Amino acid sequence: MADVTIWNEFRHEREDDAVAAVYPDGIHAPIADALADDHAVRTATLDDPEHGLTAAVLDATDVLLWWGHEAHDEVRDEIVDRVHERVLEGMGLIPLHSSHYSKLFKRLMGTSCQLQYREDGGTERLWVVDPGHPIADGLDESIELPESEMYGEPFDIPEPDRQVFVSWFEGGEVFRSGCCYRRGNGRIFYFRPGHETYPIYEHDDVRRVLRNAVDWAAPTEGSPRTFGERE
Repeated sequence: MADVTIWNEFRHEREDDAVAAVYPDGIHAPIADALADDHAVRTATLDDPEHGLTAAVLDATDVLLWWGHEAHDEVRDEIVDRVHERVLEGMGLIPLHSSHYSKLFKRLMGTSCQLQYREDGGTERLWVVDPGHPIADGLDESIELPESEMYGEPFDIPEPDRQVFVSWFEGGEVFRSGCCYRRGNGRIFYFRPGHETYPIYEHDDVRRVLRNAVDWAAPTEGSPRTFGERE
């Protein structure tokens, strides 16, 4: 069992009736529900003191899930520093959907993380391109989402260590939708689906991916790492 923190900007749900109709308790609520049977789960939001990511919370977190969109610039730099350091120490990180453009993800990637997008509500099919990866456990060869926002290549990120999913959209675009990285001791899995006006986090296969991703990203002991001058 991992100790999981779900961080959500939690702005759209309080400002937009269309989003509130889909996620009345916040996007973090169905994500927490998907994980609660197997893990100890807490939630945190942008407007909590210290964005809900105090040193004590992060020290107790094995895996952090992150959803942000319209208020990336409001995340305080000292909190980004704190989370970044915890990832390097070994905390797992799962940035979701538009969190590709968060300060945290851009710092970890070292690139602009720009992409193409289109809000058209078209079908998305996520193809499993690494069927042996633990994050793909229990899935068929693809996941179909009947309504989704299009993200298209080029996606300005470093080459992933492992690529688990590639998305196809009705307009013909493709996108690297499930990317694994290692930064320091921490494992990172970027997962694309999750636009705020579609009930994507209620989808059984998406919820399965989130559970698998938490299991994969949770810290492992490994061998000791020592730096600096040795006698």
